[in-house]
Amino acid sequence: MDLTAGYQAERPRLLRIAGRVLGDPIEAEDVVQQAWLRLHGSDTEIENLPAWLTTVTTRLCLDRLRSHTPAPEAEVVVPGTAPDPADEVALADTVGVALQMVLDRLTPRERVAFVLHDSFGVDFPTIAEILRTTPAAVRKLASRARAKVALPADEERQPDWALVDAFMAAARGGDLTRLMELLSPDVVVAGDAAAVALGTPARIDGRREVAAFFNGAARAASSVFIGDRPGAAWFHRGTAKVVFDFTITDGVVRRIDFRAEPDVLARVGPRRGDAPR
Repeated sequence: MDLTAGYQAERPRLLRIAGRVLGDPIEAEDVVQQAWLRLHGSDTEIENLPAWLTTVTTRLCLDRLRSHTPAPEAEVVVPGTAPDPADEVALADTVGVALQMVLDRLTPRERVAFVLHDSFGVDFPTIAEILRTTPAAVRKLASRARAKVALPADEERQPDWALVDAFMAAARGGDLTRLMELLSPDVVVAGDAAAVALGTPARIDGRREVAAFFNGAARAASSVFIGDRPGAAWFHRGTAKVVFDFTITDGVVRRIDFRAEPDVLARVGPRRGDAPR
């Protein structure tokens, strides 16, 4: 195995994870470099390099977060292998800029659980392996984190950013339970004529039907602005073809419109530096 080439291939993904967990690009660079040093100095046989690097990077982030708390916890030793989170991570799905500003409300473990699951689509068993706890405990950590991150309705737009990011991560990760939690019982999905012509459904009604449609889907969608609102879009050869336009009411998704009219597509822009796929 060419470890140098493997590390370089994974480095952008590791920087995205570390950057969102730590909220500091300089610290993220430092952590990812430390991961390389550990890889270079390890004599352990590594069966799955992406999984190993993700585990090391996340635990280094956790140690960094703990170092800023009054009672730092002991460093966790990284095992040689772990379940492969590379299949679960949504590469283009990240925490919104506004949401990043409130992550300091969370404890280190809550922050790791929230960012990995809600923003990158990593499943609870994998996060449990990283945190050395149980999936049920991780689920509670993520739930507490969501409660802390959610702000009153009159404070900017953080809940909308969080909800769109969480919904897209759950869709890509095939987390049907989470999708159901994020949808209104009377949610509607509708497509305009241009979107339907490209293959989207004309209409889907109801939480269960909409969750089933999105479960494990939307892997080719990227985070976007639709004007000044958070959304997602399907790109083909760098050009937005269909927009996922969210209507959010009382903290849940009430409606998703698939839109492909030229005037709507003209208002699409990438979010947080994400590059269209």
